[in-house]
This record gives sequence, structure tokens and C-alpha cells, in this order.
Amino acid sequence: MSLEVTVRGITIPPDELSWRFSRSAGPGGQSVNTTDSQAELSFDLAESAALPPVLKDRALAALSGRLADGVLTVSASEHRSQLRNREAAAARLSALLTAATAPPPRARRPTRPSPGAIERRLADKQRRSRLKRLRRATEE
Repeated sequence: MSLEVTVRGITIPPDELSWRFSRSAGPGGQSVNTTDSQAELSFDLAESAALPPVLKDRALAALSGRLADGVLTVSASEHRSQLRNREAAAARLSALLTAATAPPPRARRPTRPSPGAIERRLADKQRRSRLKRLRRATEE
């Protein structure tokens, strides 16, 4: 693992990332209340020059609900050591930006059921109808 944040082959320069550390609520030991092991990684997506405009626009559109003034923040506190939490936060930011910059899926082409599929569906409906009709009590 590393502290690099890579998005689709582009490495974001460390000077565009900002780290913050605080006391973690996660697992710990004797020194749980004395070490700043929670890591918060912030990336100013709106002002970044590292990403090409196409990827940047995709990410801004996809992450619009998570951004605060154009800044994307992720935190990690699942490990006891600050270094492992830093690595986890970097990996999380990398995965988030990679997913957000994915190209849009291809448009769905509408299709019709085949004549054989229609025939099978209607035959199955008739079979079920016949079965249910036989279960009914006959009125005599």
C-alpha cells in the first residue's frame, strides 16, 4: 500500500492533498486516547489541475452530493496505527475518484420479446389457469 492517490493512471500531486489527524473512535489499546490515529484526507476537486477537464467534470457531477465547496473528504479510523489509516484513506479516495470518473454506461437499446418467448409465456399461463380451474370445487 502507498500514500499515493491514483485516478485512471494519473497520480494526484501530494501538494493538492491535505491531511488532518484526530483521536480515533476505532479500535485501540493502552494508548487509544493519546494518539491521533484517525486520518482525514481532503482533495479540492473543483480547483485541481491534476485531472483533465473531462474527468474533472464527470467527478464533479457524480460526487456533487459529497462535495463541500468543491472539496472531497474521506476519513479512516479502522486501524490502530496512523500510517495504516493514512493508507486506507488514500486507497478510499483513489477508489472513489476512479468510480466517479468512469465513462457513462452505454444507452439501453429497447428490445421486443421473440415470438417463441411470447408463445411459451401464453402456454404457461393457460397451463396454470387449467391447473387452478381443476382445483376449484364444482357446483352441483
